[in-house]
Amino acid sequence: MPTELTVLVVDDDFHVARLHCRIVDELDGFRALAPVGSAAEAARSVAAERPDLVLLDGYLPDRNGLDLLVDLPVDTIVVSAASDGASIRRALRSGALGYLVKPFAPQLLQDRLAAYARFRNVLGEAVNADQETIERALRILHSGDTAAPTRSRSATETAVLEAVSAVEGERSAAEVAELVGVSRATAQRYLSALAGRGLLTTQLRYGTTGRPEHRYALAERSR
Repeated sequence: MPTELTVLVVDDDFHVARLHCRIVDELDGFRALAPVGSAAEAARSVAAERPDLVLLDGYLPDRNGLDLLVDLPVDTIVVSAASDGASIRRALRSGALGYLVKPFAPQLLQDRLAAYARFRNVLGEAVNADQETIERALRILHSGDTAAPTRSRSATETAVLEAVSAVEGERSAAEVAELVGVSRATAQRYLSALAGRGLLTTQLRYGTTGRPEHRYALAERSR
């Protein structure tokens, strides 16, 4: 079973915090921790709960949220009423993965969370990323596009995904092509697209000839 991503909501408005927690909990694969309303409480909760992601308000009663951002050792998306360019640039400069201006539609937050999950799939802890992988992860994170994983798949794409998911380990494009009954180039094209959407992970392996080969496995959160 894939592990849920935990999210800490930091907002001094109790009603807003509860709303954001509910949005988080309604998205498969995510779980909201008990929300907190101050910088001091946020620091304690992060240390104790070790969340995967923090949704951080820009205005807190005991400290500016953007000042706190620098000290948080965890992925963070700033959620603030401040819409001026200086605040947004400062948040991104200080390490925020994203910036949402309040108020916003619930779907926008869920889109950003889904993009964050796929970003983590692509840049998993065990991944030795090349530049192409890094660029793909950043595109996923900043696009917030959740349509790709949920759109109806073609029969070939579904067969390719099933061929990879049928084993615990990894498969090469050649192995997938043989299983599905398509050319290696076609299998490679579908595998690259699925990896780009965060549904598969990619590793470079060196064979006996010394030439690197891409190996594909099902992303942990797609299992």
